[in-house]
Amino acid sequence: MGTQRLAGRAAIVTGATSGMGRAIARLFAREGAAVIASGRDEARGAEVVREIEADGGRAAFVAGDVAIPETSARLAAECGSRFGRLDVAVANAGVLGLGSVADLPVEDWKRALAVNLDSVFYLMRSVAAPMRAGGGGAIVVNASIAAFKGFPNHAAYCASKGALVALVRQAAVDLGPAIRVNALCPGPVDTPLLWDSAVAFPDPAAAVAEAGRKTVLGRLGQPGDVAQAALFLASDESSWITGTALTLDGGIMTGR
Repeated sequence: MGTQRLAGRAAIVTGATSGMGRAIARLFAREGAAVIASGRDEARGAEVVREIEADGGRAAFVAGDVAIPETSARLAAECGSRFGRLDVAVANAGVLGLGSVADLPVEDWKRALAVNLDSVFYLMRSVAAPMRAGGGGAIVVNASIAAFKGFPNHAAYCASKGALVALVRQAAVDLGPAIRVNALCPGPVDTPLLWDSAVAFPDPAAAVAEAGRKTVLGRLGQPGDVAQAALFLASDESSWITGTALTLDGGIMTGR
């Protein structure tokens, strides 16, 4: 087991069936949290729960589409009924919606904003009351450096991530001081979503390799890098931090 920085707490992690969300769910469980893992794939969700339980942790999977408001309400209710409390929520689920402003289909734009932005509002709204009733909590939102810079054919993704950073600032004001709200803004992380985004470039494999080379640290991020940052923002170690956007990108945003 880990250092038990989340001992006795209960957490929700959306988009927990792969990539960064899976790493966050597993690390939180190792650090003592009981975890409600959420996603749309039942088989992969069950595998995450088996992995957590094999490590000695507690977890349950709740399937659902985060773009539907009722999903967030169900996640909050399940966390309370299964674990008796709700202390941490990680809004990690996301989609790309590839296309430029000139040619992105309207339905793809709507879906990207529904998953990447609307769902975070729904989750914040659903967890606020139980967190306050339990004495407070922490919300961590997985945004992106796409909040601060453009990428070819990523119109919906960049717009939604930029809006997330603004939403996090506002939520910190609205929900504080009992609930802290912060954003993570990762750069290129070696996940299936990164490879999906690379199809926007003529040579996807070269684009992924180049993304790693462009970092000051000379490598792609790993899901575990993001999980450790999420743990920091969820734990008492960040007790005087709210309304911020933490960039973890290997140095890309230095502009080197």
